[in-house]
Amino acid sequence: MNAIEVHDLYKTYGDVRAVDGVTFNVRAGECLALLGPNGAGKTTTTEILEGYRHADSGTVRVLGSDPQTGGLSWRARLGIVLQADRDLGELTVRESVRHFAGYFENPRDPEEVIAAVGLEEKASARNSKLSGGQRRRLDVALGIIGRPEMLFLDEPTTGFDPEARREFWTLIEQLKSEGTTILLTTHYLDEAERLADRVAVIARGRIVACDTPSQIGNRSNATAVVSWAEGGVERSESTIEPTAFVRALADRLGGEIPELSVHRPTLEDTYLSLLAVEGES
Repeated sequence: MNAIEVHDLYKTYGDVRAVDGVTFNVRAGECLALLGPNGAGKTTTTEILEGYRHADSGTVRVLGSDPQTGGLSWRARLGIVLQADRDLGELTVRESVRHFAGYFENPRDPEEVIAAVGLEEKASARNSKLSGGQRRRLDVALGIIGRPEMLFLDEPTTGFDPEARREFWTLIEQLKSEGTTILLTTHYLDEAERLADRVAVIARGRIVACDTPSQIGNRSNATAVVSWAEGGVERSESTIEPTAFVRALADRLGGEIPELSVHRPTLEDTYLSLLAVEGES
């Protein structure tokens, strides 16, 4: 069963075609990372799925409904973390989370959510006194308080320090284990590789690749570079069969291979290659 179905989606602004025939699905319980440079169409596509923008043409279904006609009961099944911080005035963190919990029939416990996003020590602090990273954590708390079936995360860890990002990843993995479907947009490729079941790369308003992080762009079959030291000289060899090459090298050198390393293209390498083909880098 698909939680999101998008077929032949178009959206233009004047002479600019922001979304140019996008088609993809997100399976229920899956995390799909939508990757692309600024202006590629990520935010426009996401806002159409959330019901904030109208499509010019195409078919969109989120949890079985057209976002443009989904009512309050449909919207209550969504969790949305936008790029922009919410303006919550002078409410404290605790007051904000409790206030939003009141919108849902079966919300999570506000104190547990505050702890989950690492804001226990700031629970009594007013929103105006929070740092940028702390406001992002609060946005995440408000996005998950209603136990959403479908969670949209738009650059959720912007402003997080490395420790906070990894704590957030643990939280998202917990939500995935509970069956939450997630659409994630991020510029952090390590974040996409850690969290996403599949990644879709969008460039110039079109999906140019969609697959698992390990397979996208034929990454798993890409040429690897094996490096080692021999006779005091650093050497390297490109090969499509690194395991067989290392085995043969070990036999030739009598077992141990000094300074051995094997490098395959990272997700970032593959992503940049895909954009280069599209003229985006």
